[in-house]
Amino acid sequence: MSMFCYQCQEAAKGTGCTGAVGVCGIKDEVIHLQDLTVYILKGVSLYSTVARENGIEDEEVNNFFFTSLFKTITNANFSKEVFVKEITKALELREKIKNQLIEKGVDISNITHESATWTNTNFDELEAKAQQISGKIDAPNEDIRSLRALVLYGLKGLVAYQEHAFNLGFEDASLHAFVQKAIASLTNDELTVEENIALVMETGKFGVDVMALLDKANTTTYGNPEITSVNIGVSDKPGILISGHDLKDMEELLKQTDGTGVDVYTHSEMLPANYYPAFKKYKHFIGNYGNAWWKQKEEFESFNGPVLFTTNCLVPPKKDSGYFDKVYTTGAAGFDGFPHIADRAKGGQKDFSQIIEHAKKCEAPIEIETGEIVGGFAHNQVMQLADKIVDAVKSGAIKKFFVMAGCDGRMKGRDYYTEFADKLPKDTVILTAGCAKFRYNKLELGDISGIPRVLDAGQCNDSYSLAVIALKLKEVFELNDINDLPIAYNIAWYEQKAVIVLLALLYLGVKNIHLGPTLPAFLSPNVADVLVNTFGIAGIGKVDDDIKMFMN
Repeated sequence: MSMFCYQCQEAAKGTGCTGAVGVCGIKDEVIHLQDLTVYILKGVSLYSTVARENGIEDEEVNNFFFTSLFKTITNANFSKEVFVKEITKALELREKIKNQLIEKGVDISNITHESATWTNTNFDELEAKAQQISGKIDAPNEDIRSLRALVLYGLKGLVAYQEHAFNLGFEDASLHAFVQKAIASLTNDELTVEENIALVMETGKFGVDVMALLDKANTTTYGNPEITSVNIGVSDKPGILISGHDLKDMEELLKQTDGTGVDVYTHSEMLPANYYPAFKKYKHFIGNYGNAWWKQKEEFESFNGPVLFTTNCLVPPKKDSGYFDKVYTTGAAGFDGFPHIADRAKGGQKDFSQIIEHAKKCEAPIEIETGEIVGGFAHNQVMQLADKIVDAVKSGAIKKFFVMAGCDGRMKGRDYYTEFADKLPKDTVILTAGCAKFRYNKLELGDISGIPRVLDAGQCNDSYSLAVIALKLKEVFELNDINDLPIAYNIAWYEQKAVIVLLALLYLGVKNIHLGPTLPAFLSPNVADVLVNTFGIAGIGKVDDDIKMFMN
């Protein structure tokens, strides 16, 4: 049985990837096992939700839940071996919490969904079961399936941010409770369309909460991002290129490379690490190398040194590529055959000595560009510019802000965002976060009264900063509705972290968001109509027409 997967924007033919290999490069056998991992997590959540109602809180279950679900996000983990282990552990934890309930005398006879009862760790049987349920989001009808997809994919994005916060020592028990309750709800065929819509909105609410938690974790640990000119050239020493999103990994790599003669460069979504004060003290932290994740094949060839993937953004390289033997993974990332740097023990740190020793034997990076790019416009920094921004709006110097946050991707249609940014009137400012910025952050767009026309808040999770900025401007201008601000939303999406950002914005009441380059394949016609009619969600068209529409 071939795979079926439609959780990312590049779903084949706009409907879903089938066959032996997905557009992202993942093999059908791995997708089958990812789907089975999610399936068993449903069973775990059915028991853990009841356990929580009866005063049982299991730390091991909580932590496993979000780390395991994170691994099923697009472009994170391609390892068959990893997911066999995940399934085996999930079954073990399901039985553990089930037995805790039995020991406490809790009646669990009404927990009958197969995900709560099926058990078999024989590999052949495991694979057969994985193929049987692969690609299916069980639901009574197409609309419920579509709403469950919104919840599930939103949760995958949510737990990604939850893990980054957890790695920095920040945790929120309500997030554990909601994620597990929501996953359990995906097995409940009695929920109406209206109740499923409410669950979608509740997912958005917790999306806001988790991004606020991660913002607190990042800024408490590393300071508030500052306006920073980031070097995009190279030094004459060997280097390590770090990609993904996890700032704790960034910190530990910088500490362990200090004084070794090995430099560190960021790539793609790790670019915003350059904006944090705590990292600026490291003289061997050179800057950013390259562009968005999908260009990694050619950029990793020229980098010469090893590459560390801390989270998703991995594109499977060909074995004959010049960097196949230089890729390392850690955290949620994984690929069979690549060295994987183990998780840190509680209170300890990861050991990056292997990749550091590897880097010492490599040539220095080949320079692919020179100059600087400016970023660091998270909410704290922008609020320091608030008076200048408000004056510019009141004087008419700034006519409109455009939120162009989100993801980049391989599709040629994404050239739209470069053209859109380039053609925007000179009295507009772009607010961005996420790797979508690589479509335009190196354009010469100038500034307005000293305010750069591209304000980069950071990673995709820093879309929270953009929401905080909007809410603050609403307060400053004494408006009743966030949608009365001179802000338009033209957002690019690729994977599930963008889904939780979208749901968070909808929860905050933001309307008339344009989403591209295509709408999600998992939206049924009826659910798409709800998003259009209730929230004004729309796609994109031709650049000139869209700019005219937005400016009017």
